[in-house]
Amino acid sequence: MQIGRIVFFRFVIFASLFSAAVFGRAATPAPDAIVLIAGDLHSAYDRTAQFLAHVDRLRTENLGVPVAVFINGDTFELGNAVAKRSAGTVEFALFTALAARVPTVVNLGNHEPEFHAVAETVAKIQATGVIVLAGNVLNPSNRQPYAPATTRLKLGAREAVVVGLTTDRLATFRVAVRPELDLADPVGWAQQHLPALLRAAPLPIVLAHTGLKADRAILPLVPDGTLFAGAHDHLRFVHREGRTVYVHSGSWTEFISVARLRVTAAGPTWSVEQQRIAPDDPADKTLAALIRATLEQNLTTEETAVVGRTTRALGPTEAACFAVEAARRAAGADCALVGATTFGAGLPAGEVSRFALDACVRFDGPLFTAEVDGAWLQQLLARCNQGPDTPWANRAGENLVAAAPAEIIPGRRYRLVTTDWVAKNAKNYLGENPPALTEKPALKLKAAVMRALNP
Repeated sequence: MQIGRIVFFRFVIFASLFSAAVFGRAATPAPDAIVLIAGDLHSAYDRTAQFLAHVDRLRTENLGVPVAVFINGDTFELGNAVAKRSAGTVEFALFTALAARVPTVVNLGNHEPEFHAVAETVAKIQATGVIVLAGNVLNPSNRQPYAPATTRLKLGAREAVVVGLTTDRLATFRVAVRPELDLADPVGWAQQHLPALLRAAPLPIVLAHTGLKADRAILPLVPDGTLFAGAHDHLRFVHREGRTVYVHSGSWTEFISVARLRVTAAGPTWSVEQQRIAPDDPADKTLAALIRATLEQNLTTEETAVVGRTTRALGPTEAACFAVEAARRAAGADCALVGATTFGAGLPAGEVSRFALDACVRFDGPLFTAEVDGAWLQQLLARCNQGPDTPWANRAGENLVAAAPAEIIPGRRYRLVTTDWVAKNAKNYLGENPPALTEKPALKLKAAVMRALNP
């Protein structure tokens, strides 16, 4: 009898272990809901159809679980000549496809009105079935909002209250639409509105296309257990404060944040996994075909011309580092610093077209140089090249991609090169007492990168 019991218990244990190993989900209860978060997509056509297929795969893997998609601003990219000429054909097709599958929310970013007036942009996005939020954006002609500040979504047994707000840096919006915008300071707006909007929310969610600097001031205002998605700085990380999760999902659709909700007696709890999307991932066939056709119809001979070559494909982060090193070499400098948002897509293996180069290096302009002390440079480099593992204390919204010596010696002088954008916004990037920068008109960023692509 005793032997029989031992055998039975062993069988039960084996069966449990086997079930968990084979079926996986038996050991982990299904989440109550899943929220997929992306931001700063910027017309990344090499990953757009893959992104849609990724959403479909996650839905298939989680049958019966409510799923929603949140796009936290900057779906469009004026610098993408094809997106501009087609007036966002691909992006609107993506919105339509997403809205047909799952509840989809778009928080208005500074790059949404790239091809149309603000009101027309909002109306066109809403026409796809997508919900648009823009909490701190008013029409100055009538003092009315272009889109609501909040929406309510049913996520499983609970209702989410989703709030959206965006940056008030008018200079980051397209010149033509700036007169159409009355932008409230996001921190002041959040202090005035967020407590009331979220106080009784069963599931509080914030979409902020405001940048990390503003978010640091907004974060203490949200209830414990909030899902807080940041964007605008092109950062990628997950930060926790109590049960609140603050997440940045990167840029150019290279990653998607998968937030899984579990409701416990203590309240809602979020776990976040950041999943990579690669150009060679499975793609939605319909959207992929539209992208190919749109490219063929709109690319010029100049844009398809080969401007250089690579020995292997470079992802967005690798390509940015390659470009910064190219600037350092072109200037004969010890160190190069370029704002992370200057860069976008990666570079393909082999031939690099002008279109691919422009997608990688979004902005051009003259380079600037300065002589700096090693101690100052050490302090600045501590918050450069921010990645998922950068300590919270070292995180800054104005992230710089740096190419620098492995060892910096205090007291030694170093030659620094940077871009005109950093020079124009020196206090934001380099601190309250930035060095004196000298323009080098003969040196430009894209020319430096092309030189590196043609050694």
